[in-house]
Amino acid sequence: MKWTIHIKQHLSLVKGLEYYGLLHKLSYVHHHQAHAAAAYYTSGFDECLVVTMDALGSGSSGGVYLAKPETGPERHTESTAVADVDTEEFGDLGEFNDDVPVSPPAASDFVPLYMEVDSASHGERLDKLLARHFSEFSRSRIQQWIEDGAVRVDGEPSRAKASVQMGQKIEVQPQAAPESMAFTAEDVPLDVVYEDDAMLVINKPAGLVVHPAAGNWSGTVLNGLLHRDPSAARLPRAGIVHRLDKETSGLMVVARTLVAQTDLVRQLAARTVKRTYLALVWGETPDDGTIDAPIGRDPRERTRMAIVHTNSGKPSRTHFETLGTVPLGRGKVSMVMCQLETGRTHQIRVHFESIGHPLVGDPVYHKATQRGQRPAIRVPLPVPFTRQALHAYRLGLVHPATGRKMSWEAEPPEDLQALIDALDFEGHAQDDEEEDDWYEGDDDDQGDHDDHDDHDDE
Repeated sequence: MKWTIHIKQHLSLVKGLEYYGLLHKLSYVHHHQAHAAAAYYTSGFDECLVVTMDALGSGSSGGVYLAKPETGPERHTESTAVADVDTEEFGDLGEFNDDVPVSPPAASDFVPLYMEVDSASHGERLDKLLARHFSEFSRSRIQQWIEDGAVRVDGEPSRAKASVQMGQKIEVQPQAAPESMAFTAEDVPLDVVYEDDAMLVINKPAGLVVHPAAGNWSGTVLNGLLHRDPSAARLPRAGIVHRLDKETSGLMVVARTLVAQTDLVRQLAARTVKRTYLALVWGETPDDGTIDAPIGRDPRERTRMAIVHTNSGKPSRTHFETLGTVPLGRGKVSMVMCQLETGRTHQIRVHFESIGHPLVGDPVYHKATQRGQRPAIRVPLPVPFTRQALHAYRLGLVHPATGRKMSWEAEPPEDLQALIDALDFEGHAQDDEEEDDWYEGDDDDQGDHDDHDDHDDE
């Protein structure tokens, strides 16, 4: 009965807002996130963990949020608890805070908007006028509508910079925001290498985003999971427990039940999920080594990560083994096997950049090095390659239902394999073998660890 009353009250509120033209001026916030925001912004703390608990609201009993100045409260876990783990293991998966999100209004939810240009608005730019008159929509969104032909002046399409004339009649047909596709099922091809009732393992190609975020609201792994199995909508993040960067290829595990997801997240937190990465880096790396340097958000460029020796930097350790090094013009390229002791966003990319050996093809992490560290020489590649040369080739874990240890391997994708072949690591390895036995036993690695998403730990 309480739920019936609650729904009736909600519908009554919606009708009232609609009557006064205010409905589309609202932004929906998850019930427990609203509680968390109220607690955080009045607490006086710079960074803290916020726990909410009640018995109604969204239907969940509570939530756990990590709150920071730059992001506000981002969900750590909720309700029946996906385990409390370092959010970096998810590669910043806090982009979406709802288990079952309220989608933004679809195009069909909007009614056309009309106005007539008055004398005070004569000569004003079309986009500025509309942004001022229909303030519930951002100027950038209105500009996009104009570009898409959804705005007509006296029945004809116009330009954003066009000057309006007194007496002109303007019609605006609002369009659904790109984020409305975030949790929509889409037929995104997924290369499934293993599947059972508890989980599935996919081999993600380079270029595929794991979950929706700004700039990539559709066409993601999450959208494909919802299309493949509609029941995935009942799970946080459709069962995703970690992620890979868009341009990183390789293996990742996805849960199919809440019990399995909780168990896999706990395995990630305990660092018992073994993920091994194959990377090509510039320069000649040592036979093996460990990069131990804290990682955090770059204070000078917030879109990237960096080595940060302040309190905001999180402990990060990358173990690596060099499988081979080949000459390339004036430079050299090394193939390394990476095992992550921690799982920070962009960890492999940041760490190798920091020691002067940035990943081949990395468009972001190729500048900064540790003080006094000489960067490796970079030269043209023998074949075209436009992404970071990073592949999650081995995955090992304990099955969340059976308790059995399982592992999978995925060979490098065609573009990376073509580059490896063109560099002729095999030929140089044979030459080295004749001179030395260092190459023997290189495959005897233990694997370890992708967001953040991813990302998650690359």
